Amino acid sequence: MWQPFKEYFNFTKKERHGIFYIVSIIFILIILPFLFPFFTKEERIDFSEFEKEIAQLKIDSSSKKTYSRNDEEYYNDFTPSHKKYETSQPVELFYFDPNTATVTDWINLGVKPRTAEAIQKYISKGGKFHKAEDIKKIWGLSEKDAERLIPYVSIKNIQKNFSSSDQNQTTEKTFPKKDFIQKVDINIADTSEYISLPGIGSKLSKRIIAFREKLGGFYSVEQVAETYLLPDSTFQKIKPYLIIDNKAIKKININVASVDEMKSHPYVKYQIANAIFQFRQQHGNFNSVEEIKKIMAVTDEVYNKASPYLTVE
Repeated sequence: MWQPFKEYFNFTKKERHGIFYIVSIIFILIILPFLFPFFTKEERIDFSEFEKEIAQLKIDSSSKKTYSRNDEEYYNDFTPSHKKYETSQPVELFYFDPNTATVTDWINLGVKPRTAEAIQKYISKGGKFHKAEDIKKIWGLSEKDAERLIPYVSIKNIQKNFSSSDQNQTTEKTFPKKDFIQKVDINIADTSEYISLPGIGSKLSKRIIAFREKLGGFYSVEQVAETYLLPDSTFQKIKPYLIIDNKAIKKININVASVDEMKSHPYVKYQIANAIFQFRQQHGNFNSVEEIKKIMAVTDEVYNKASPYLTVE
C-alpha cells in the first residue's frame, strides 16, 4: 500500500543536500527583514537649528506693532495684502499756522503723509484756513485728530480785499468743497492729484495710474470706473472732476505684435490675441483695424473697447 509513496519520498544523498540548501535559503530570506534593524544605524536628525528659527519667529511676531482700523489707509479697499500705514516718526504737538506749515510739520503733528501732501497742494493753489475749526474740513483727517490739533492752531492775520459783511460767507468756504475741487486730467494726473479727489486714498490713486499705464492711456472718463476695487459710489463722486485733455494713447500694431504682446492688454484676452495672430498668419497683414471683425471671436463689444488701442501701422 505504501510502496507508491515510498518511490516519491525516496531521495538520493545528492537530492537531500539540494533540498536542505533550498530550505535554508528560503528560511534566511524569511527572517532577513527582521534582522535589518540590527545591522542598520539609526540616523539622528538635529532639530536644534530649526527650533532656533521657530523661537526667533515667535520673538519677531510678538515684537511687531499692532494697528487699529484708524491707522489704515483713508480708503479701505481690500486687497490682498493691504499695506498698513506706519508712523515711524514720533508725534509731537506744537503751535502751528496751517497756512504756512510744511508737509514735515504736519507729519510731525501725527498727520498721514498723503493727507499732508493734499493740504500742501491746496495751499499752493491759493487755499486758506481762516479759523482753527477749518482743519476739520480736511479730507482724510479724522475728527479725533482734528480735535487734538485745534488747540495748537495759531493763524496769522490774513489780508482780505473784501468787506466785513462778506467775511462770514467767505469763511464758510475756506477749504475746498465739492465746487472748488480742482479738475483732474486722468491721462496725466499723478497720485497727489488723484488723492485730492473725494474718497480717493493712496492705494486707489496708485491703482488708477497702474490701470492707465497697462491700458496705454484712457480714451474715456468712464474707463476709470473699471479700476480694480474702485466702488461705483466713489467713481460717481469723482466723475464730475475728471477730464481728458491729453488723449494720446499707446497703440499695439496687430500686424507685427506677438500673442504675448497683444494679450498683455486688459481688453485683449488670450483667445482674442491668438485668433488675431492665426488670422494674420493665414491671410496676411491687416489693411485696417476693422478687419479683425471678420474673426468670429471678436464681438462688437470687444471691438468697441479694444479698437482704440490697435493700429496697423
